[in-house]
Order: sequence, then C-alpha cells, then structure tokens
Amino acid sequence: MTGEGQPAGPTVPGRREPVPGEPVPGEPVPAVRVQGPAGAAVRVRLDLAYDGTDFAGWARQPGLRTVQGVLEDALTTVLRLPAPARLTVAGRTDAGVHARGQIAHLDVPRDAWAALPGRSDRTPGESLVTRLAGVLGRGAVPRGSGDVVVHRAAEAPPGFDARFAALWRRYSYRIADDVAARDPLRRRDVVWHGRRLDVSAMGVAARLLLGEHDFAAYCKPREGATTIRTLLDLDWRRVPAGEPDAGLVVATVRADAFCHSMVRALVGASLAVGEGRRPSAWPAEVLASGGRQPSVTVAPAHGLTLEEVAYPTGDGLAERAARARAVRTLP
Repeated sequence: MTGEGQPAGPTVPGRREPVPGEPVPGEPVPAVRVQGPAGAAVRVRLDLAYDGTDFAGWARQPGLRTVQGVLEDALTTVLRLPAPARLTVAGRTDAGVHARGQIAHLDVPRDAWAALPGRSDRTPGESLVTRLAGVLGRGAVPRGSGDVVVHRAAEAPPGFDARFAALWRRYSYRIADDVAARDPLRRRDVVWHGRRLDVSAMGVAARLLLGEHDFAAYCKPREGATTIRTLLDLDWRRVPAGEPDAGLVVATVRADAFCHSMVRALVGASLAVGEGRRPSAWPAEVLASGGRQPSVTVAPAHGLTLEEVAYPTGDGLAERAARARAVRTLP
C-alpha cells in the first residue's frame, strides 16, 4: 500500500446509466492483457488531479463512485479498448482526500495510442488529454468542470511504474484554527479547527518521528503488508501573509511511501500536542509502542491533499521499482 488506503464510503447519487458496450461503473473488471510481440503495448503516464469530496476514495469498489472507476471508464471509452482499462497509481487516497499531483500509468495497445490524433497534428498524449476532458466533464455543473482532470499524458520511459518506481510522495494538510482564516470557498480542502494551535510544539513533536521506523502505531493493519516507512519530512508552519494559504496552519508530510491512514493519524497526534492535551514527546512514545493506539485520532480526510510524487531519472526507474517490491525489515 503506497497511499492512504481505500475505505468504504457513501454511495454518490446521480450516476448516469451506461450505454451499451460501456463498462458498468463500480463493477470489478479484469486487467487489460495485451498479447502479441514485444512493442505491442505502450506504457502511458498520466499526471492528474481531483477533488476527492464526492468520491469513495481512489480504488474501484462495487457500487461506489471512485476516482479509479471514473477514470478507467473514461479511458476505455476514449481509447476504444477491447477490454476495460486498468490503472496503477502512485497513491491510493482515502475517501474525501484530494490530489493535485497524482500519477498513474496504464498499458495501451500501440495501435490505439497511435490512432488518437486522427487527422490532427497533435501528439497522442495531447489528444488523449483533450478527449478525456470532454468525457470527464460531461454532465458537470458548471458545464465542463469535472472533479477529475488529467493534465498530461505521455509515453513513459522504460522501467516506469507509477507505484513502485516512486522515490517519495508529498502530502499537505491544511487547517484554519482562526475564524479570520476561514474561507468558505476553501471549506472542501481546509479543516476548520475550533482551538488555537501551538505550531512550535507541533514542530518539536514532528521532528522526533523522522527517519525509518515501523509505523504500525499510526497505520490501519493489513494482513501481509509491512508498516516500515521512511518519514522524510513532517513540518508544521503557520503560513505568513502574502503567501498562498496565508493564515492557515499547514503540514508538509513526505515519505518514501505511506500505509493506510498514516498521514491522517500523524496529523491527529500532532493536533493533540498543538492543543496542549499531550506533551511534544507523546507522538514518539506512541510510535515506540509498536501498536495502534485508540488515543490517536485520525484527522478528517478533506484537509489532506497529495501534492507531488517524485521519480528517479534515467536507468534508476527499474532499479527503484525492484527495491520497492522487496519486503522491508528494520536493521
């Protein structure tokens, strides 16, 4: 698991009925299997963003509207694939979590990729982005303003894997702890908090958590999955005037990978310190306990945004993917 997981969520009304030949949203589908000689498939990297408010998370789930389900259905339609598209993603975000810098990949038959521009002078990637915008914006209010946007599509370099080749993921968590900082236009991606936070104490607590650790105390357990992660950054700051997010308390959280609910649990522990309910050493004591603590509250999902995913350059992609697939243990 490299993202924030895939919890169940409420069914979102308003789904249109599929036309004949289209996949049924919400139903599990088999992966695309492109057979033939070497070079018969193109691996395509997608850079995308979404407002997670009305989604039951990234991962496709029967009967629920998810980012993966919506995007896979759109890709299957636009590419006219013989079997449903199947995406691999860098971070499987929870219900209500947003993304500004999500990365995914899919394998596309080479003839379908080459056919995208038609008679235009656009590249296949440019054509795919344009066509997806039309499909994903269909029925949106205001017209064309869908809650999923693919910003870029391009043939990926050899060895690229959106999930396993990633070096790190960076999230932001945004809080308004002052009525003066509460902007109704940002209520979908900023948590309104009723108590003033001690950002300095939160910073002290955060620094004690950095490095490679078993984060089982901050993760929802999944059978067979490791909870060993390397936390590279956990920084809290009150954004000064003149900068984007001015007046908000913002956490920057960066790690090689995250297990289920890890970021929001870390935020929840930080809030206990910021409110003065716990000392700055407490989050590190929870980490050392090695097990999930009921005293750690998971922070609300809507304050969390996946901002960026980084990858190695050149020949480092395949090597990184191989290392990430290995089972991790602590020294």
